Amino acid sequence: MTAYGVPPLVSNTGARQELTVVLPVRLLRVPDWPEGPFPFELGSRRTDAPTRSTYFAPASARALYGSPGRPRRWHLPLDAKQDGLHLLGMELLRAATARNPEHAFAVFHLSVDRPLLPVLRTLAGRRPNLVDEPLTGPLDPAKLLAGIADVRDPDGPFAISRPYTIAFMTPTARQTPALRSGLEGALPASADRWLWELASRSTQEDFPLPPETAGEELKDVVRISADWSALVLRQGAAFLGHRADTGTGDFFEFAALHSRTVYLDALLLGALQRDHIEELTDELSEVFNSPQLARQVAALERNIAVFRSTYWRQHLTAHGAANDLLLAFQNQHRLPARFHEILAEAADYSRLVQTQESQQISGALGVLTVLGLPLGTALSILQVLGDNSVAHLLIALTMSVAATAGALTTRYGRLVLSSLRGGEDKA
Repeated sequence: MTAYGVPPLVSNTGARQELTVVLPVRLLRVPDWPEGPFPFELGSRRTDAPTRSTYFAPASARALYGSPGRPRRWHLPLDAKQDGLHLLGMELLRAATARNPEHAFAVFHLSVDRPLLPVLRTLAGRRPNLVDEPLTGPLDPAKLLAGIADVRDPDGPFAISRPYTIAFMTPTARQTPALRSGLEGALPASADRWLWELASRSTQEDFPLPPETAGEELKDVVRISADWSALVLRQGAAFLGHRADTGTGDFFEFAALHSRTVYLDALLLGALQRDHIEELTDELSEVFNSPQLARQVAALERNIAVFRSTYWRQHLTAHGAANDLLLAFQNQHRLPARFHEILAEAADYSRLVQTQESQQISGALGVLTVLGLPLGTALSILQVLGDNSVAHLLIALTMSVAATAGALTTRYGRLVLSSLRGGEDKA
């Protein structure tokens, strides 16, 4: 037992352990792989794009799988093993943005036959030594994606500090800290602590969760059913079973399939939303760096509209768990609040542009007034007098120019010129 009364997970191997690793990459070319998400199979069920699309609203399905003639996702079955890790296959999801058309996500599907938490800790950068690095050798993403995609620099604009991981673990009959007392009995507090460790990729020594705030940190745990729960954090998500896994034919085969497919896709949609909101935030910060404010704001408003119609969904499907996972991801990254801030700031900039355009129009009308009034008055007088003398006409023009110049030196004239200059500088 640890200091917090929770048995350590770090040395435990679950009955069933699956791991999905998501990496941001730069897509070099469209891969010559089969189109669509990785089609896992269970009995007669095949989780290809048409099957998964039935779980999602059409707009969300297009963002995740593309549309006929415009694919967004590709997969490749693999069979590579190293140090208790088995790579089953990988996927590429095009995640292009207005400024980064080559942005994409690489998804690696693995099974793990050794303690899962140490693998997660290593992927999170909490490795005790370099020999434990899991994504090396035949599992090295740079080698697997050579010529197709480049793994992004962690300092890049869209890169997360470490790979995003989605862990799935079911307990054996002896791993009582994760088990309910009976089919629908109470869940021990240690189960949520194990779930936290899997999602945060940390032990209690790495990240001692304060007892005073533990309830707040774990409030977003999703109880999918009495059999299993999920937790979504900023850098990882986890699914943990709450009864002993009996092996082949157990319900957890279906649960594992869901965690790799529909629930993975809900989190991928959240990642797409996060990256687009990051880009919109960056655009907002650069609005005043361009002398063409009106054009910059118009482009920003268009990008917001495209994001809103294409990606911004808070309700994916009628299936509640996928919605709950997406909302948990959004809450971890404060996406709803940030998007509302973007809308409010863009509206402020739009009003500023409208004000400047109104000032420019008023200034132009003022100039027409200052220029036209003296000249019109002079010509009207000559016409009334019936004077057709060219000399008198030239005198009248000269006097009207002088009157205009004098008018422009007045406070009103200076305001007119100032508004015109301001409009030209900013619009």
